[in-house]
Amino acid sequence: MAREFQRGHKAKISDLTPGTDLYVGVQITGPGLTFDISCFGLDAHEQLSDDRYFIFFNQPKSPEESIQLLGAQSGDTESFRVTLDRIPANIHKLSFTATVDGAGQMSQIGPGYIRIVAGGEEVVRYAFTGSEFTTERAVMLGDFYLKDVWRFAAVGQGFDGGLDALLKNFGGEVAEEAPAAAQPQAAAPAFAPPAQAPAPAPSFGVPSAPQVPQVPQPAPSFGAPAAQAPTPQQQMHAAPTIAAPMAPQGGTVPPPAPAPAPYGQPGQSPQQPQFGQFPGQAMPAAPYGQQAPAPYGQQPPGMQPGMPQGMPQAGAGLQAALQPYKETATGQRWTPQNQQLMRVDLTMGGTPVLARQGSMVMYQGKVDFSYKGAGFVGRMVGNATGQEMQLMRCTGRGQVFLAEDGAHLHSIELQGDGICVSAESVLAFDESLQYEVRRIEGHGIPGGALFTMQFQGSGTVVVKTHGVPVVLPVTPTTFADCNAVVAWSSASQVIISSQVRLRRNAYPGHSGETVNLQFRGAPGNFIVVQPYEV
Repeated sequence: MAREFQRGHKAKISDLTPGTDLYVGVQITGPGLTFDISCFGLDAHEQLSDDRYFIFFNQPKSPEESIQLLGAQSGDTESFRVTLDRIPANIHKLSFTATVDGAGQMSQIGPGYIRIVAGGEEVVRYAFTGSEFTTERAVMLGDFYLKDVWRFAAVGQGFDGGLDALLKNFGGEVAEEAPAAAQPQAAAPAFAPPAQAPAPAPSFGVPSAPQVPQVPQPAPSFGAPAAQAPTPQQQMHAAPTIAAPMAPQGGTVPPPAPAPAPYGQPGQSPQQPQFGQFPGQAMPAAPYGQQAPAPYGQQPPGMQPGMPQGMPQAGAGLQAALQPYKETATGQRWTPQNQQLMRVDLTMGGTPVLARQGSMVMYQGKVDFSYKGAGFVGRMVGNATGQEMQLMRCTGRGQVFLAEDGAHLHSIELQGDGICVSAESVLAFDESLQYEVRRIEGHGIPGGALFTMQFQGSGTVVVKTHGVPVVLPVTPTTFADCNAVVAWSSASQVIISSQVRLRRNAYPGHSGETVNLQFRGAPGNFIVVQPYEV
């Protein structure tokens, strides 16, 4: 059975289907309206740097035919064939859009959808209606984007202006009418709507080695779905997905690359990636106004012999001096600017962000900040458990920069799984996430319990730590000081462990370690501990 996505939902393609040769169908209609349905192949900066990857009615396929326009078939207004393992390395996102051709606006459309079909079976569908839009004349429906692996996001974001405005937004140029009219008609592909014969089309769950047939040959439907309802598929997500951090800037990192050393230490030997990173992620620059220490007896990089460290290099200029500290844009919704500063792009995803009150340090664009109340019951529960969060809602179109007290920030993306974090360690999160106070049963402490916040669903939560934390796998012998633990996977079993009787202050001869948390769970569960006790 196909998974039903809501706006802002994301998932790895590998969690939806093992196939990489996919059919993408779009259904959109409106009384008296006609639509242009296109696919933009964008680079790491979300720009159309290569016009050959703008796939529309006048350019129906990319040079290597990894993206092909198939036409209307199987009940879809327009359809595409996308072969992910043939997309070149400079393409990091495929944005599927629909624009009104002529007069009209998106509020007039009826129920529509964008769906992904693999091997003839529908694996995911995102449905939308005209009530979600107003005067927009275009809509960004869904994205395939590369963040260590290919993923799919249901976008559903309206856009003012038509196809020309959308093309300019992605950095493309609108061709003049005369050259456009001179385009040879033979450039259109032969991938017309599939024949009405009921014979099944070949599946493209696993791409074949030979190239696609030439234009004169009849177009196969490449696993396009039949008109009837799709057959049920086996259930996905049999095992919980481990929370994955956001992608590093620069795109895909080769798996063999060793993990970097923690911040402020030279990378000498492969180490375990730190919280908020994964193997191969580049180490961020040093904080503004500081320079990474050089080995003893050596000059820092770029310094001339005999030059004082506080003196700027001759001829460098102001722009060169500030270049390492410029804003970092990776084309993702959440982007760390450095260890202590996080940027969220509200124009992506269409979901408001809930952030700790006073954590905004700067913003760009038109952004509104409003108080997010917890209600009477929420305040009572928060006061009783110590898990009350004073939040503000960030909405609009722009970028918001968040920080608090110089704490280290780590963005954790959830994809239907869960994580437990103390409310004090939460800086911000997507409003699409569900959160509640979770009780940890135990004996030997006042009240017999501890409390934490549990986040579940699809979205991102930003966790703050004092210093660089360590991530440990959960085993039957894993213990952590309850004052140092930051987060753990929600599937872990937590038990209170008290070695001696509880006392506020350690008496002579006492170890001072009175209450610990013991963690148990299946392989894949984890805990996060910071080098600091609150």
